[in-house]
Amino acid sequence: MPASALAFALAAAGFHALWNLLLARARDIEAATAVALVVAEVVFAPVAVVVWRVDAGVWPWLVGSGLAEIAYFALLATAYRRAPLSVVYPVARGAAPVLVLVVGVVALGHATSWRQALAVALVVAGVVLVRGLRRADTAGVVFGLAIASCIATYTLVDNRGIEHAGPIPYLELQMAGPTIVYAAWVGKRRMQASVAPASFVAGVSTFVAYAFVLAALARASAASVAAVRETSVVVAAALAAVVLKERVTAARLAGAVLVVCGVAVLAAG
Repeated sequence: MPASALAFALAAAGFHALWNLLLARARDIEAATAVALVVAEVVFAPVAVVVWRVDAGVWPWLVGSGLAEIAYFALLATAYRRAPLSVVYPVARGAAPVLVLVVGVVALGHATSWRQALAVALVVAGVVLVRGLRRADTAGVVFGLAIASCIATYTLVDNRGIEHAGPIPYLELQMAGPTIVYAAWVGKRRMQASVAPASFVAGVSTFVAYAFVLAALARASAASVAAVRETSVVVAAALAAVVLKERVTAARLAGAVLVVCGVAVLAAG
């Protein structure tokens, strides 16, 4: 992997962990999420127009992906109100690639290998450690798995949808529906009360993280980029301990590392 691609992928991981952290520490997480989504759409609309490339075949995929994104953000905001970031984030990010693999094998008839089986075992072991062996944070794991299901769904849909549009216009259109629906559900009054620098930074960071992913993909294979990008799991766990003052035990941090290793093995296979 070229040094430039590695730097872009690590930057993407950092920005992804950052916007999750900023939303997790907000007083009204749902409202802060709505503000962040609106900011992202508005800020990057001119960029999408400049590089516009969309054909008519994209719309069914946008609808499917948009529905999964609405569920994703609703679950994400609720999860961060009820469970620690250091539990929800590693489970959600780590389980999603595994679910994509399982759907590919079970539903789409893709072949599997011992390497992929090892990857699943590592992710499962990591999730168990993140959950905790004694004081189990069941709610965090349940929310994490539900969020992972949404990520896996829109990943599979977007894999086909991106064939019909440029990446940035696709992302702009993909998020338009969820942004409108989510903002309408939260309400104008709550959103106005949550307008803050952190919400703006979170919104911009969502798109910046994706832009860095695109830059890395232009220089290295998707498998290697995906593996490096999942280091956000460890970054998020560390930030949760330092910024949110969550009790991130050595076992939980080790679990986050195992999740990253599992995703790396999966990407390499």
